[in-house]
Amino acid sequence: MFAMLTFNTKIALLGIITLLILAKVGLILLKTRIPIEDLKEMNLRLRTWWIMVATFSISLVLGRWGSLSFIGLISFLALKEYFSLIPTRPIDRPILYLAYIAIPVQFYWIAINQYQMFIVFIPLFAILVLSISMVMVGEPNGFLHTVGSVSWGLLITVFSLGHLGFLIVLPASANPDGGAVGLLMYLIFLTQFSDVMQYIVGKSFGRQQVILRVSKGKTWEGLIGGLVTTLILSVLLAPWFTPLNHWEGFFAGLLIGLTGFFGDVTISALKRDIGVKDAGTLLPGHGGVLDRVDSLILSAPLFFNFVYWLHFYR
Repeated sequence: MFAMLTFNTKIALLGIITLLILAKVGLILLKTRIPIEDLKEMNLRLRTWWIMVATFSISLVLGRWGSLSFIGLISFLALKEYFSLIPTRPIDRPILYLAYIAIPVQFYWIAINQYQMFIVFIPLFAILVLSISMVMVGEPNGFLHTVGSVSWGLLITVFSLGHLGFLIVLPASANPDGGAVGLLMYLIFLTQFSDVMQYIVGKSFGRQQVILRVSKGKTWEGLIGGLVTTLILSVLLAPWFTPLNHWEGFFAGLLIGLTGFFGDVTISALKRDIGVKDAGTLLPGHGGVLDRVDSLILSAPLFFNFVYWLHFYR
């Protein structure tokens, strides 16, 4: 069961659990200095983090199929939340069902390590199958909106997040220290760490908004602070969990920090356009699944290709 986990990745999981324990202790010590409402919100967020970390850890322990099933479930929940946000009509339902069918097919290509089929399936499926199906419905009104919005949803939730799964099936022999899941843990941890640091620095020192009409909470101070701390950590962790050297780790951290920010504000723009604060309510204190994985919609495919072409392409 633990075959996918190397010594370094086991230590990393223990380290994450330790950070959560320290965060809980910190909240207890600061309870007299934090307003009661803020304390409730922080405790709610921390409780949800425990659940997410526990679920993620169990999926890794279950091996490749458990991990791929977990990521596939995340893609499904994110796509479901996306469809709950965008305007749809009863006549669009067959197209939505076809989009859901694309998820197991896409993850099948990942499971059998068929990168060529993985990279073309969603784009071709979106262009050909969804378009033809919409034509066969016989209703041209709303054709562009339905096909375009469903295709974009597939790209950000199934195609993009599917790259997380493909990190697992890359040859572990090329990453002896991190093994099959080292790259996945590296990407997810740095992405979430960057989010947290942008929030903390932005709340503490933020003055100048980056894109005011899209996200009032995103400041230049938060972006720079999160990016700098992510760069430092990416360089330090790269030799432990990836085949990247320190310089490659630097550029990986730069890519993760920047694309994580732009993935976040992309989903923020979607929510502002629709007029909602959160994409869902599944994760108390965090919103929905789409709110939690928004930073990965750009960083996952770009980081995968960065690593793949440097160390795995033959």
